[in-house]
Amino acid sequence: MESTPTDQHEILFTKIERMVDKYPEKPAIIFLDEKYSYRRMKELIDRFATALCNLGVRDGDRVMLYLPNCPQWLIGYFAIQNVGAIPVPISPIYTPREIKYIINDSGAETVICQDTNFGYIKQTAAETCMKRVIVTNLTDLLPSWKRLIGRLFDKVPTGAIVRTKEVHFFKELLRKYPPDPPKVIINSREHIASIQYTSGTTGMPKGVPSTYTALLSSLDDFNALIEGHVGEGGKDVLIQVAPLFHTMAQCMVIPPALARGNPVVLMPVPQVDSILDAIQRFKVTLFLGVPALYRMIIENDRFDSYDLSSLRYCWCGGDVLPLGLFNRWKNLVKIPIHQIYGSTESWVIALTPLDKEPAPGSVGLPASSRQIRIVDPDTLETRPPNTVGELLVTWKHGAFYYWNKPEETAESFVEMDGASWYRTKDYLRMDENRLLYYMDRGADVIKHKGYRVSCSEIEAVLQDHHAVIGACVVGVPDEKVGERIKAMVVLKEDTKGVSAVDLIKWCRDRLASYKIPQYIEFRDMLPKSKVGKLLRREVRDEERRRIGK
Repeated sequence: MESTPTDQHEILFTKIERMVDKYPEKPAIIFLDEKYSYRRMKELIDRFATALCNLGVRDGDRVMLYLPNCPQWLIGYFAIQNVGAIPVPISPIYTPREIKYIINDSGAETVICQDTNFGYIKQTAAETCMKRVIVTNLTDLLPSWKRLIGRLFDKVPTGAIVRTKEVHFFKELLRKYPPDPPKVIINSREHIASIQYTSGTTGMPKGVPSTYTALLSSLDDFNALIEGHVGEGGKDVLIQVAPLFHTMAQCMVIPPALARGNPVVLMPVPQVDSILDAIQRFKVTLFLGVPALYRMIIENDRFDSYDLSSLRYCWCGGDVLPLGLFNRWKNLVKIPIHQIYGSTESWVIALTPLDKEPAPGSVGLPASSRQIRIVDPDTLETRPPNTVGELLVTWKHGAFYYWNKPEETAESFVEMDGASWYRTKDYLRMDENRLLYYMDRGADVIKHKGYRVSCSEIEAVLQDHHAVIGACVVGVPDEKVGERIKAMVVLKEDTKGVSAVDLIKWCRDRLASYKIPQYIEFRDMLPKSKVGKLLRREVRDEERRRIGK
């Protein structure tokens, strides 16, 4: 598989178009038992791209993708790019507060959403720059008889839609417009291909823009890893459980699947029995999951009743893979779990080679296009091998800035030796063979169920409550989910009748479900520095000592 990121007009879909020409009738997508060939997928993408142009979407416009895993996500993503616009993928479980912020921060005038989320979009419309919304149902592209059966057995979630001139229906647009979008010339080295939002050290998510060349360099790193291991033309089958709005999932769905003429089995929700059944029925060979999902699978009561012998390669990302879980999986499934380590800001950073057993505890070798340094977090001086320090990463095609966030950019990116470096705030060590070992993360970031959660974002929501004067959020180690989210809260003097349940409900109305604290502890005061800065690490270390970690 030849990589061509040096071609100034190469875009992501260029790789897939080659497979359309080579394997037009091979299945590209499998969703709810329906198969979509490469030819049909391209036709749907072209139809939707034509529709977007006729609705007024233009080169450089931002379009929000607010969908779970489904064919419409992939169709929308590539169609947006093919007309020169910029996809802004977000979590399908985001709340109105988060949606409103990202629409306005990115400047997205178009939103593509599931009908069950339309109410949230409608709720934010008057306070955003949004001009149009395109609504779809998970079953829109299924045959009518399947949709009918789903409705009869109440298996298809639907949402109430209020139709106005700003509201359009995905299915109707595909019927209305031909597969003949205008040709758009895109300079891949300069044109932004996507804006991914990440939580981090500041209160709200930050947009990470990436050019096509930057994305292609990450995909080529992964492609180099699988060369000689993963076949093409349907010889391998990927099951896509990880949410497509996440960079790790996007890296997985293209090189081993859509860029090789292989099918991808899309799972809209991570339901364990459905995943195991799909692996068995479709002879899935490639699988990506977070540690929490691997644990859920092997602890499933019906695990032994499924045939998983088709699996050839399994990857893990999003969080630290416990050695005990690694060993249990290998003993049960008879293949190891390989690692993918990266971030939204830098995409792929390290990968474990496929031609050898993964070294226990290692997240792999640095990707070929990435340069890394392990440094002292205070002085930024390089640490010697086998000593722990903060990981810095740079690569030729990185953007190294946050969208509309100059202050956060200055905090997270540094200039060293004529290059910009991203400060991951992750602490690793590198041995003599350049293998990386993940040791810890910064106190201001929690890894919960594979998600990277900003402590300060949750703190800001808590402090918006009328009774709260101070809040500190930390991660408490937990084998099943990585870290549980705990909040220490100081209430205003003489406050009565405000309980932990009240504050959790307050958060639930304003934050995605994976960001909601599982525990709230009330305190009289929180530790702060002489200049009044919250000493979150001190609280975090106190919690770890309490549980013996």
